Amino acid sequence: MIWLIPAGYLAVLVALTVSYRRRAPRLRDYAPDPGGGGALVSVIIPARNEAANIERCVRSVLTTTYRPFEVIVVDDRSDDATAEIVARIAAEPASGGRVRLLHGAELPAEWFGKPWALVQGYREATGGLIVFTDADTRHEPELLSRAVAALKAEHADLVSILGRQELGSFWERLIQPHVFLALGARVGSFARVNRTRLPWDAIANGQFILTTRAAYDAVGTHAVVRERVAEDLALAQAFVRARRDIFLIHATEFMATRMYASLGAILEGWSKNLALGTPLMLPPIPWLRRIAPWLIWIPALAWIVPPVVWILTGGVAWRVTSAISLVIWLGICVTEGAPAWYALLYPFGAAMLAFIMLRSAWRGGRRVEWKGRRYRVS
Repeated sequence: MIWLIPAGYLAVLVALTVSYRRRAPRLRDYAPDPGGGGALVSVIIPARNEAANIERCVRSVLTTTYRPFEVIVVDDRSDDATAEIVARIAAEPASGGRVRLLHGAELPAEWFGKPWALVQGYREATGGLIVFTDADTRHEPELLSRAVAALKAEHADLVSILGRQELGSFWERLIQPHVFLALGARVGSFARVNRTRLPWDAIANGQFILTTRAAYDAVGTHAVVRERVAEDLALAQAFVRARRDIFLIHATEFMATRMYASLGAILEGWSKNLALGTPLMLPPIPWLRRIAPWLIWIPALAWIVPPVVWILTGGVAWRVTSAISLVIWLGICVTEGAPAWYALLYPFGAAMLAFIMLRSAWRGGRRVEWKGRRYRVS
């Protein structure tokens, strides 16, 4: 009987890992569509205080093998050198006149910053296909051409890409894999998400969203999610409510993103997203959505409890469970590009994630702080 509890924990750990390890469909399975005079693609990049990232992003987009395309960077009232960097790139002969800098207007009431920047960029765009991508992304030359091919092949209205996450600092390598594992376990197989007709099952990755102008207009643009922090998730759900098909694809070879470069950015970023995004991923039951932000930290105990109990009791069953957990985390660290020795710290990473989730529930549900702006959440 003593083995039943650790065996139950082990079953949970394995289930989480299997769900996380599913990596299909893959963008590499779609042959590139070079365009060749086809639909113009408008790539819209919202940028607020992105001087550290924007040049890498814009220059990587310019390497695309797809033609024709345009790049619109919306400077969302930055107080750093973001606008100057984009203006310099736009003036270079090598850009071919494809880069435009748009100075964003003042943020209206009842709008969050990113949806407002994206809508402004869209109003200036002329393409029949629209890409929304973040300033902290780096694109490989075939990313856009393969994404367009996938959109056509799958007859989808929205294609969203999940790329590789770059982990540079100690805190990124400690915490981010736990976040990605938790999110991957919730999403599970893309077979359930792709073409879903359940809005609360729909997701998209705001780091790269490709859609058609007609579909985007039909669902109401980002104006319908103007009050959402998790605007990508909410937009995907708006597509599903409008009976439009969404399609998610893994593309680790074709796009990389470094979301947060420091512990402060990790705390600020995930505190912003988790408490307000999690309820949208659950059935629309009011009481369930109210309590969910306060419960999402509990699965982290599956990684924390076994080594703690083993240390306190010396039980063989818990020692075996902890050892298997360590092996699992060796695989996760390799997958996410973190040094293998970070697997030894997996209980501390889980504890940090639990702290961030509780912080998000306590703070994110009342106010949001991001990029120097503070929002009140109703």
